[in-house]
Amino acid sequence: MLGSSIPAVLRERASLQPNDVAFTYVDYDHDGAAVPQTLTWAQLNRRAANLASQLSGCGSPGDRAVILAPQGLDYIAAFVASLQAGFIAVPLSVPQPGAHDERVTAVLRDTDPAVVLTTSAATGDVTEYVQATASGPTVIEVDALDETSRKRPPRRSESGQDIAYLQYTSGSTREPAGVMITNRNLSANFEQIYADFFVDFGKVAPPDTTVVSWLPLYHDMGLLLGLCVPILGGVHSVLISPMSFLQRPARWIQLMASHTNVMSSAPNFAFELAVRRTTDEDMQGYDLGNVLGLLSGSERVHPATLRRFTDKFSKYGFRDTSIRPSYGLAEAVVYVATRRPGDPPEVAHFESEKLSIGHAKRCSNAGTPLVSYGKPGSNTVRIVDPETCRECPAGTTGEIWVHGENVAKGYWNKPEETERTFGGTLVAPSPGTPEKPWLRTGDLGFISEGELFIMGRVKDLLIVYGRNHYPEDIEATVQEISGGRCAAISIADDGTEELVTLVEVKEKGGSPEEIKARFDTIKRDITSAISATHGLRVADLVLVAPGSLPITTSGKIRRSTCVEYYRDGRFARLDAK
Repeated sequence: MLGSSIPAVLRERASLQPNDVAFTYVDYDHDGAAVPQTLTWAQLNRRAANLASQLSGCGSPGDRAVILAPQGLDYIAAFVASLQAGFIAVPLSVPQPGAHDERVTAVLRDTDPAVVLTTSAATGDVTEYVQATASGPTVIEVDALDETSRKRPPRRSESGQDIAYLQYTSGSTREPAGVMITNRNLSANFEQIYADFFVDFGKVAPPDTTVVSWLPLYHDMGLLLGLCVPILGGVHSVLISPMSFLQRPARWIQLMASHTNVMSSAPNFAFELAVRRTTDEDMQGYDLGNVLGLLSGSERVHPATLRRFTDKFSKYGFRDTSIRPSYGLAEAVVYVATRRPGDPPEVAHFESEKLSIGHAKRCSNAGTPLVSYGKPGSNTVRIVDPETCRECPAGTTGEIWVHGENVAKGYWNKPEETERTFGGTLVAPSPGTPEKPWLRTGDLGFISEGELFIMGRVKDLLIVYGRNHYPEDIEATVQEISGGRCAAISIADDGTEELVTLVEVKEKGGSPEEIKARFDTIKRDITSAISATHGLRVADLVLVAPGSLPITTSGKIRRSTCVEYYRDGRFARLDAK
């Protein structure tokens, strides 16, 4: 069924394996007890068909169906039904009560939807946003539909070039952009994932593979891994909500230990949370030997985090060969590159001084440690000088460009930005390298010994005292000491860029004098480490409470917003009390 759309594959699975469980959602909202809810392939197909039948009366193929629902089985049915009805699905997070969600407002304005899909519990929070929408979309409560009826939605002709859904980037800009993902983009990325992650199994998932995910279904990796891959690959998906994970990270670890041939994924910060907040008591009786692949992506992977995670859970059967650092972005559906399976993550060290001028030279353990993302195989990847648009030689830093069938059509309603991002053209490409079109990722990286290494975002590059520095490198140094979120930013002072570091720390108990002494020690250790490792003076080091740093929906630090907050004095400094 390779190359088929999600509705077509689901219909086939409902026919061939109707009673097999397709999705399990574990609800922890009832006194913290785990309450599993399931859908078989036949049940999901019937629910989606009933909803698609109702959707067909709300608009025409190509209209937008915005999903504003909590994580769960209703979200899955809403997404699939939108595709079945020929609508363009727009997965979003349900607005939180008591606070206005500018992102939801912006996306509703941008998409002008014909219908909004939600649940009875969330309708009240969604109504104010719908009422402010010019088109006046129909609101459908997915959980209120009659699940026993057997309606047939109008069968739509499906083209690989039809837009299946809009994946709105979380990004660090104020205005989100909707990446137009076609059916072919989706199926191509699915095939690439299987080819690279299951190369030892004939490029198919082994029997009894289980996806375990807490990532939000409106996020690119959460949607692909938690919903699309299970349907296209015919594997069981076990989901929990992001809040259930944040409340108790051990739930994620325990679920991985409770299933066979597990595939899961999380950003770097989640690995850190799992290490710090999972106890030996939590893991009593659990065995992680069945974890087949644990992807680390969405934000740059820190070698120290991988080491801490492996050290923590190896005594419960976790293998370091299961961790798979992976690179990707929403503009390529989600996945671009990873290392071949079977080996532990490769960490190489590079001379820091050379990196600051754009050259990657390997050295001993004294340099900057970086994680390898492997030799790109299923995607064509080049390192390009963003100014000259010429390929960079190996060992030279440049912008990462991607070419492949998984690269999206562009951004919804943004032709100029689409051309700028998706219309990259190489000058004098090397033999076998296409001239265009290339996706300009905005990420900095280089190739060393045939493998891809990531430096960070082009726009986040810090130029302090005339030298280039990568914020992720500085933040990795800080996190070795603080253990929490942090942001390295540059601030202009009398025409000179200076380094400012923002660090989240807990204000633990003790007398005011003891707390101050602890903060002074943290600041002294951090400034010393940055000076010793990066040769930089910290102009200002700001300690703030956990949750103070602005982040994207995928958990990445919004550094440009941090700059604004700092300039406006909006951070509540713990070290100023």
